[in-house]
Parts: sequence; structure tokens; C-alpha cells
Amino acid sequence: MSATATRISPEHRSARKRSHGLQDELVYIAGAAEDVFSVLEDVGALLLRRGIVAGVEWRTKQADGSSFHVELAAGDTTGPRATVSLGGVGRLVLYGDFAADLVATLGILRPLLRLRSRGDQLAAHASRLARRTEALDDVAGLVAHDVRSSLIAALRDEDPREGLTRALELVDSILEAARADQVTTGGARVADCLQLAIADLGESSTDVVCSVSGDFPIPPAALRLVLRNLLANAIAAGAKRVHVSLLARGGGRRMLVVDDDGVGLTSADPYATGAQLGLRLCRRLVERCGGALELRPRAIRGTRAVIIAEKGKP
Repeated sequence: MSATATRISPEHRSARKRSHGLQDELVYIAGAAEDVFSVLEDVGALLLRRGIVAGVEWRTKQADGSSFHVELAAGDTTGPRATVSLGGVGRLVLYGDFAADLVATLGILRPLLRLRSRGDQLAAHASRLARRTEALDDVAGLVAHDVRSSLIAALRDEDPREGLTRALELVDSILEAARADQVTTGGARVADCLQLAIADLGESSTDVVCSVSGDFPIPPAALRLVLRNLLANAIAAGAKRVHVSLLARGGGRRMLVVDDDGVGLTSADPYATGAQLGLRLCRRLVERCGGALELRPRAIRGTRAVIIAEKGKP
């Protein structure tokens, strides 16, 4: 009884040679890359660089589980293909004549990616906890600052109940703003947030004009709180008129400008003294939303407050 030797074509022999030591490199990539996305990006680059595959795709399952979405694609994604299951992070689709020969080898990625995915989730959770801890510190300061101001104002009213009610509403708005996270999608309609901020402050003789009709890339609760603080400072500085406008800059930067004609930043007015706590906390809130808050003296009189944010954020 004679044995029949399996003949290996030169092409297959060359493909096996190019895949020699591949598992070791895959393990190294999985440990060295920053996150799951980087792992699969580097794996695809490695396979293409070695010439083992003609193309590669990373696909993840849609939220409803009905289909897969292409997250990464490189090379020629036509012709013969083979699929490598990656567990919870999707699947890797390999293209080329010898793609099927790599399925078993690339199977080592499944436990490695599962571990990296869990690590990424823990890191994201830790980041959220850190932001929330910082937010709690801010909330304590904002509540103490704004409620104290509201209570003092209420004591001056003929009927303190209205001022006390407004103080409670301010607390609610602060707590809502503190829950605004950097990952919040969408933006705030400036005119709506400004109207709510004006209502928070109650009656005032200051004329507030808004020339903004669109959105600004900061969560609504946060923008309302910041605008209310800026308006309160302008009123305390004796401003007769406040103008809110929008500027666009290159690179996707947008600037929401709040101009007032009060006494400005150089006097001993409450704008430059007692209001600093609220301004400092509002700066931190805007920074957590991916932006910045700046104060500048106006050339003639008053103060210009500028809220800077990147288009597409938060």
C-alpha cells in the first residue's frame, strides 16, 4: 500500500514562508497597541506588508444585530475571501488566494482582543468616574455660590418666596449641567439656552440681544448655566446692554461671544471680584465639554466673554 504525498505548490510554499512567525507578531501588536481599533489597524497593515493577503476588512455588528458595519478597510477587498471571528469585537475578513490558510493562525486574536476590549472598557469607565468626581466638586461650588446669591436677592424682595423658588430652579439647572458629559452628542440652540438663562435671573433692566439663530457644540444644560453666569456678571457690572453673537474660525473652531457695556474687568466691581468663583467653575465646565472660556476687556467699555468650541463636539 503506497502513500500519496501531498504536493504543495510554490505559491502556497511562499505564502507559508511569509506567514512564519506571524503569531508572535500578532501577540506583540495586541499588547503594544493603544486600543482595539489600533490593534486591528496594525494587524491589517502587517498582513498587507508581508504580502499574505491582498486586502483586509474589520467589521463590527450593528447595534440591532441585523448586519455588520465596515470599521476599517485596506488593500484590494475583492476576490476570494475568508472570515475570522473575533468574538465581541466583530470579524476580520481576509481577501486573497490564500486567505483561508490564515484563519486558524489569526484565531489567536480572539482571546487577545477580548482582553483588550475589556481593558478599554475599564479605562473608559475610569475616565467617566474621574470626570464625575470632578463634576461633583464643581456642583458643590456652583450650588453654594448661586444659591447664596439667590438667597441674598430673595431677602431684598418684598415677597421672598419668588426668589426662593428661583433659587431651587437654579439648583436643578446646575445639577443637570453637571450631568453633561464630554461624549454628549449634538449641540445647544443658543437662542433657547439664552432665554432660559434670562428667565433664571428674573427681572432685569439690562437689554439682552441675540443675533445667533443656530446651534453651538456644547450640551444645552451646560451652555444655559454658563450664559446665566455671564449675564449675571454683566448685570452686576452695571451693563445696560448685552449682545450675544457667533463667530466662526478656521479649522472648525466656533466662538460664541457675549459683549456687555458694563464697567469692565479693571475696576473693583463684583464682575472682577465676587463673581470669580462662578466664572472659574464655568471655565471648568466648558473645558470638560471640550471648549474654553475667555474674558477680555472691550476697547471702548465693558467686557467680552468668549466661549470657544470645536465644531463636531461634544
